[in-house]
Amino acid sequence: MTYVAYGVEPDRRATYELRQSRYQAIGESVAEEVRRRGASKANKLCLLDIGVYDGVSRRYIEAYPEAQAIDFEAVDIYPKGVEFVYKHEDWKHHECDLHAGLQGLPSSQYDIVICEQVLEHLYQVQPAIHDMVRVLKPGGLLIVGVPIFPEGVQYLRRHLVPVMDRLLKVKKVRGHVQAWSLRTFRREWKNCASVRFETARGFRIISGGILRPLEFTKSWWKLNRTVGAMVPGLCTEVQLLGRKVA
Repeated sequence: MTYVAYGVEPDRRATYELRQSRYQAIGESVAEEVRRRGASKANKLCLLDIGVYDGVSRRYIEAYPEAQAIDFEAVDIYPKGVEFVYKHEDWKHHECDLHAGLQGLPSSQYDIVICEQVLEHLYQVQPAIHDMVRVLKPGGLLIVGVPIFPEGVQYLRRHLVPVMDRLLKVKKVRGHVQAWSLRTFRREWKNCASVRFETARGFRIISGGILRPLEFTKSWWKLNRTVGAMVPGLCTEVQLLGRKVA
């Protein structure tokens, strides 16, 4: 049986599925940014979703009326085609290989840039990091999220797991080629002096399995949001929120 997560995303496993709580947080933050900037249908903000995949972030953003004050643009390699993206006809699409950055996109163009669960798939992250800051307007909001490990464990994931895969002749190709703790992910941004991160928030310390029934309760989701704000480095996923300085 499948459910509608957070009232907006169909075909999920629970009504407050913690795996998707990061997208619900994106929706909140984007709506707050629209209100803060006083945007409207006549004076819209431009949002770029990097690694849009199926457009799931937009479902959560559209849960808020502020979505009417946003023009949506997307970046991906579109392995399943543009038609796979939610409301694909209502996006402006850019096909880019992020290993080379955001080639062809103008600088200081976007009011909001989202990059959620993408960078861990890249062998080289610096071109993408540099360009997502480049295309963001001064004062613009950046939301970037990745899976993380507790401090120290990321080295085991990065160096030991590939060795074990070779010894055990594991044929499955792992999609995640990067492994970070919160500290080491922050370090990836050390050369980006023009962006200042204001918030780190974590999602999912423990989820699924025997705890799945709790993900049908709003209180469990709220508790996880509180814990994720207090100790983001202990969570399995983290988002950094920052702004580009002039």
